[in-house]
Amino acid sequence: MRKSILTGLAVVSLAACNGKDDTEPYVRDLEGTSVYYPSSDMSSFGTFYKPAVGFVADPMPFYDPVAGDWKVLYLQDFSHNQVATYHPFWAVSTRDAASYMSLGELLPCGGAEEQDAALGTGSVIYNPADELYYVFYTGNKYNPRPDEYAQAVMYATSSDFKTWNKNRSFVLTGPADGYARNDFRDPHVFADEHGLFHLVVATTKDGKGVLAEYTSSDLRSWEHKGVFMSMMWDRFYECPDVFRMGDWWYLVYSEIHSSVRKVQYFKGRTLDLLKACTADDAGVWPDSKEGVLDSRGFYAGKTASDGTDRYVWGWCANRPGSDNTASYGWGGNLVAHKLVQNEDGTLVFSPVPAIADKFAGKDCGLKVLDGNGEDYSDGSCTLAEGEYILFNRLGVCNRITMHIETSSAACRFSLSFARGSDSDKYYSLVFNPEDADRVKVNFEEDGGAGFVAGSDSYLFPRADAYDITINTDNSVLTMYVNDVLAYTCRVYGMAKNPWSVNCLNGEISANNIKLAKY
Repeated sequence: MRKSILTGLAVVSLAACNGKDDTEPYVRDLEGTSVYYPSSDMSSFGTFYKPAVGFVADPMPFYDPVAGDWKVLYLQDFSHNQVATYHPFWAVSTRDAASYMSLGELLPCGGAEEQDAALGTGSVIYNPADELYYVFYTGNKYNPRPDEYAQAVMYATSSDFKTWNKNRSFVLTGPADGYARNDFRDPHVFADEHGLFHLVVATTKDGKGVLAEYTSSDLRSWEHKGVFMSMMWDRFYECPDVFRMGDWWYLVYSEIHSSVRKVQYFKGRTLDLLKACTADDAGVWPDSKEGVLDSRGFYAGKTASDGTDRYVWGWCANRPGSDNTASYGWGGNLVAHKLVQNEDGTLVFSPVPAIADKFAGKDCGLKVLDGNGEDYSDGSCTLAEGEYILFNRLGVCNRITMHIETSSAACRFSLSFARGSDSDKYYSLVFNPEDADRVKVNFEEDGGAGFVAGSDSYLFPRADAYDITINTDNSVLTMYVNDVLAYTCRVYGMAKNPWSVNCLNGEISANNIKLAKY
């Protein structure tokens, strides 16, 4: 296992670009050393929000046209939740998807005997006609009797986004319209181009997953319109999000099936064409990767737009026991990506500009601590098979950019984190050629378990060169490659430890590597 730093180190603050980290005042000075340091996450996150206690689950973003900012409601998960009444709606506000202010609890749970004893995912919309905010949510009944409903759609209103009044007379249930009694959830409300409100609900009909549709002119009285979309095969689409972007309509959803468990999308020129994407299990995929937008490390993604930019918020799952080889748990940190629409209507996640702005002017000079590759002093290096370069320690919040050129289609390389010169085990993002034309990023424990199942990316086009951007915050990592790949992952132990670029086979050239910290 890794060796700890025991002697010869002064007891002073850890420097980040020669700046003092006052949040951890008694960390040994590691400057100039290359050995592994057993770091742990700080209590607060600077880029990817996490409440002081517990985790973020199922974000419900909303652009507030009155305040001119984004509000992101979420299920507050305390890890050890109360019996019966749990997952109240908490919220944060942001103007740039990079810095957040907590709004605390907005919508409390009901009583243990009420339909909304526990709250489930929903959505928020503002109605200018009555100048009220509406939050539609899932009411989860505690120990329902056979004649009761395990799940129902409910709503609350507010005039100031602070005080919310639950409408106890409105409870929308599934059986009256032919849907499931106990699986009727994740309501999402949107307005079409004619101003008509639509409500879609994730449920089942005759044993098959569907999105039920209702319409309304006032957000209070709803008319059943039938099945909005059927779900393909044996799938179930959680956290549905329907929106128009440019000339296209989209459904972004989270696939609950254990073999997928990722955020995906469908697209159509009209709402009717969008609905037809899954008719009779047709599978009219929007792109060559079946609409997958990120790895399993990012889940429950939903979007919101200010009319110019659209962002998606989801959670980067925690790993139980801070074990990098463990399967992803439920809930984690709030992660945002910018949603980019290509000319053909396909979607891709890209870095949030304001996150990059946080690192402006905070570049740190690279220093080679260990390795067997060429010296990097001239701003580039060539690595042959089996060679690597170990660079100076990361801070808590980091931004890494680089340009990697490969010598052939068979080239295999990786970026490793939580690594020291004495590490027996460390964790790598491996760029693995799957065939002559496609690559996939795998997450591996070097010196241990090897490939970690459930942490790989989707397939993306192989290239001779890769422009890579990585943002990290404590144990949360987001990576973007060539404007075609977004990859979110949880890697404990990155902060305050060295990292490396490695050539696994073939030959690579690493250029213009930059590290910034704050």
